[in-house]
Amino acid sequence: MEHPILFISVILEALGMPVPHAAPAFGVFWDSHQIFSPHMTYTFLVIAFLIIMPKLTMGKIEMIPGKGQNFWEAIISGMEGFMAENMGKEGARMMFPMLATFAFYILVANMIGLMPGFMSPTSNLNITLACTLIVFCTTHILGFKFHGLNYYKHFLGPVWWLIPLIAPIEIISHMARILSLSIRLFGNIMAKETLLGILFILAGAYFAPLPILCLGVFVSIVQALVFVLLSILYFSASMEHAH
Repeated sequence: MEHPILFISVILEALGMPVPHAAPAFGVFWDSHQIFSPHMTYTFLVIAFLIIMPKLTMGKIEMIPGKGQNFWEAIISGMEGFMAENMGKEGARMMFPMLATFAFYILVANMIGLMPGFMSPTSNLNITLACTLIVFCTTHILGFKFHGLNYYKHFLGPVWWLIPLIAPIEIISHMARILSLSIRLFGNIMAKETLLGILFILAGAYFAPLPILCLGVFVSIVQALVFVLLSILYFSASMEHAH
């Protein structure tokens, strides 16, 4: 949902940069108005938050960790252990940077829309579709990396006489992942923001929207977890041998 007043617009206007919903400003290679559209500006804000916050909370890495370092080490080791259980140690070590980035980005992007004047970048289909296409392409790159041209056997089924039936089903199911991953995340976050906006307008910004805010926190966490978990399952399936 694009709030009527976006906090980021005030910052951009003060910096003399293109403001969302302002007149388009065309650059040499792109429309700069699109670069500074709300879902993009809040994506940049989330990225800046994810870069700055660990630096502020963790500080310099020490042999005897402080509270901030303990916090981040617990999160990272927990995520790495969870991925290793589902993908194996080799797959988890290789895919951890991408999956951890998705986890942190989607979680923060989902949660930021709970604050008035902010919006979740993931409430825009362009963002969720871009994340999904990265997962989709990586899945098949891993398949060819681990199996070479024999990766096609994943689409043929267990016996040769079932190939005419299994192959179309497998291809359709893989293509359907693009819709399921992107629209699930987009739909849930957009619904959360739309409902919050309606409640703020009808009931005011006090206790009436509080239950939906709590539900929004739950939905934000669950949707980030679902996206990453499904990505892990897709990656591990492409790396294992066909049966």
